[in-house]
Amino acid sequence: MRYLPAIAALLLLPLVPATAEAAPAGTFYVTSVRTGLNVAQSGSGLALHRPKGNEDRQQWRLSDGRFENTDSPGQCITRQLTMGSCSQGDTVHEPRQFGDQWEFFALGGESRWYLTPVTARTSPMPADPRLDQMTFLTAHNAYANGVDGGFAPPFVNLAKNQTRGIVQQLNDGVRGFQLDIHQTPDGAILCHNSCTLVSKPVALNVDVQRIVDFLRANRSEIVTIFLEDYVDANTLRAELRKVQGLNDVLYRAEGVQQNGWPTRGQMQSSGKRLLIFTDHGKDGREDSGVLYQKDWTVENYWSMGSGLGSSDWSCYSRWDEKPLTATGAFQPLFVMNHFRDVPFTSTATTDNGKLANRAQQFCQPAARKKPNFLAVDLYHLGNAQAAVSQLNSYVYGP
Repeated sequence: MRYLPAIAALLLLPLVPATAEAAPAGTFYVTSVRTGLNVAQSGSGLALHRPKGNEDRQQWRLSDGRFENTDSPGQCITRQLTMGSCSQGDTVHEPRQFGDQWEFFALGGESRWYLTPVTARTSPMPADPRLDQMTFLTAHNAYANGVDGGFAPPFVNLAKNQTRGIVQQLNDGVRGFQLDIHQTPDGAILCHNSCTLVSKPVALNVDVQRIVDFLRANRSEIVTIFLEDYVDANTLRAELRKVQGLNDVLYRAEGVQQNGWPTRGQMQSSGKRLLIFTDHGKDGREDSGVLYQKDWTVENYWSMGSGLGSSDWSCYSRWDEKPLTATGAFQPLFVMNHFRDVPFTSTATTDNGKLANRAQQFCQPAARKKPNFLAVDLYHLGNAQAAVSQLNSYVYGP
């Protein structure tokens, strides 16, 4: 009987309201857990906007429960969700913490928020990093290079996303390859939008074989293929069966959902150093070792704008149902797209020169994780590899 009071007390614990917590002080982005949108000052009120770094009044200085906009000194969020003088009593909010999430106020149907520091918290890269801690240079439309073969009708071949063949890309340090495959009577062919009238078409198995041969000759390297996939499952399986030695290097992500991503050393020891993702809906093709991308990655919207003129550096998910901040039993890999609608040499050179800045100041805080794949057009221009090296010098942690 002496245990009954203690048992009764334990049963009552869930009924006790959570107490308010002291929110951390600093400058933050306030991000919706559900949508990945940021709280932004909009006139005298607030709105939820796509993450856009420091360009859209989305940075908030938090102190003693007050949210002061960094672009409007002395102006804080009131409990009525307007902007008012920080000296007002109704600008003090009572935060409640739930793990890495917070409740302060409800806005646009959202009430759970991440506080992401504007100034990144980083630590040195470990000697043997996990896959989700590394960053890889990735070639957008790697097949559209005009070297390995045709990828579009002759009049479109002028708009090359790359100008070097797959083998040269590998030798130059490219470790991620975005490839479009389309169905033809000959199998899975690499081409853009349509394979009609393509001169010298290249089959998927040809480029995958080039990558497998590279991995067998360079046993410390890791390569990832992203398929924009318009073929049926049987065609893809048949295409991959043509690749000699594929199973020796193909990584099937076994155990990742339970244990997280492997380290570089573990992948090197096993020899399984090639990941293949598909964006095609699940229909059984996964049994060939191809991973459904939405299950394993997050990815920002692909276009920064037209090939000329100003660009949109906002960083938001290409999939509405899965924000860049999504996480779970393991950390999704983050594919950061950084290119325009049309690849122009001058524009790509300028954009690639700003790659590290957008990755660190815009996309990293938007996703609350470091980009693992930096996908660009004309990778050899603008020193995109320098951005990869910069991101590979640290581990990010919000």
